[in-house]
Amino acid sequence: MTTETTSTRERLLLAARKSFAHKGFHGTTTRDIAAAAGLSPAGVYVHHRSKEDMLYELSRLGHEHLVGLVEDAASGPGGSADRLREIVRVIVVMHAADHESARVVNYEIEALAPEHRAEIEALRTRIQRALRATVQDGVAAGEFHTDEVAMTANAISGMCVDVARWYIAGDRWTPERIADHFAGIALRMVEAG
Repeated sequence: MTTETTSTRERLLLAARKSFAHKGFHGTTTRDIAAAAGLSPAGVYVHHRSKEDMLYELSRLGHEHLVGLVEDAASGPGGSADRLREIVRVIVVMHAADHESARVVNYEIEALAPEHRAEIEALRTRIQRALRATVQDGVAAGEFHTDEVAMTANAISGMCVDVARWYIAGDRWTPERIADHFAGIALRMVEAG
């Protein structure tokens, strides 16, 4: 693939992401995406099979990146509290710093074709599994105290992902400040101490 082709593919994905974030998947046309990328509508299909294919690619890339970050944090150094703190930090920072993409991949998942959705759900399961295992390890080591490991892990994950919905770039709260604050909340949720 040439650099020009790669550049055009990336331009189309960026245009799709922005359009999906502002108009929603169903409110966006391939004509909208093409215009934002500076192409004719037919030019979209040279690089992507469909609008859904672009949503899938955005979702896959974002989730694969987050899986790597979370799994690295879950297997990192230190005790369970250190690992949980780092998991929360990477999820929050990614969802705030790239909140536009995060909103698209989290809130437009219903628009994916069944086989694509299954693949994204499998990636999400890996993220949740790493988070739950970290909480479970902390309970087993006596660092954490919760009778509901899965529910607590779901609550932690939910608050972290939801940052993408309300975060405003340039506001007084930086992604790092939110991540530190949420890490503290997560540790209180598991009654670390």
